[in-house]
Amino acid sequence: MNDFFKNKVVAITGGSEGIGKALIDALIPLGAKVATCGRNQDKLYTLQVQYSGHMLHAIVADVSQYSECENFIQSTIDTFGGIDILINNAGVSMRSLLKDCDVEVIRKVMDINFFGTVYCTKLALNTIIERKGTIVGISSIAGYRGLPGRSGYSASKFAVNGWLEALRTELMDDGVNVMWVCPGFTKSNIRNAALNSKGESQGESPLREATLMKPETCAQHIIKAVAKRKRTLVLTFDGKQTVFVNKFFPSLADRLVKKFFFKDRVLIK
Repeated sequence: MNDFFKNKVVAITGGSEGIGKALIDALIPLGAKVATCGRNQDKLYTLQVQYSGHMLHAIVADVSQYSECENFIQSTIDTFGGIDILINNAGVSMRSLLKDCDVEVIRKVMDINFFGTVYCTKLALNTIIERKGTIVGISSIAGYRGLPGRSGYSASKFAVNGWLEALRTELMDDGVNVMWVCPGFTKSNIRNAALNSKGESQGESPLREATLMKPETCAQHIIKAVAKRKRTLVLTFDGKQTVFVNKFFPSLADRLVKKFFFKDRVLIK
């Protein structure tokens, strides 16, 4: 694996924190040339200071905006000469029952999670084909099983999975590997930043973050799967169990998911 990433150009969206930051921390010591983007300029500056003297290219970009994706991808190509691996990691979650939710919240989640993946992948596609590289989508267990209170998030991740599966088939003869990664609940800021019914950050996580998989552990699983050119990666025992039960015993999955997320008909997770 060490040799696989040496001098590879890896573009990662949403690299200023969480899984994206953990991927950067893991890839730079392996000799990769890393490009990343995020919306928080201060966090990106801190990242650049941390890796001053290393092959890191970082710019501010909102992946829901095509022009900003174009700037990120083109500047990466201009800096490093091309892209070998694109990891579509940038994302946002939500927490609201549909009956309480402004429809614009769902639109915003789709714009970032789905269209951000579409934009960056389309823009990087030619160089990835030339290099017979890899396209990765950081999806979610919510892309296999719809989660209450996260209807827009689930929709966006189902869309990512289906879109990447179609793309994988299109690119089979081009030597490009397309992979989607579905972590279970991972310790990160995504739930604190999740949008509430009004599209504002909820500011706190309903889960016990200390018990969740660390982003560093998740990142190690991802880079090993990329090196092996896997098709899919489903992480955590609970995540694998959820996918299995939902596929073969969907009615049971309905009841178990309801029990986990609700108490006395109130959304608690």
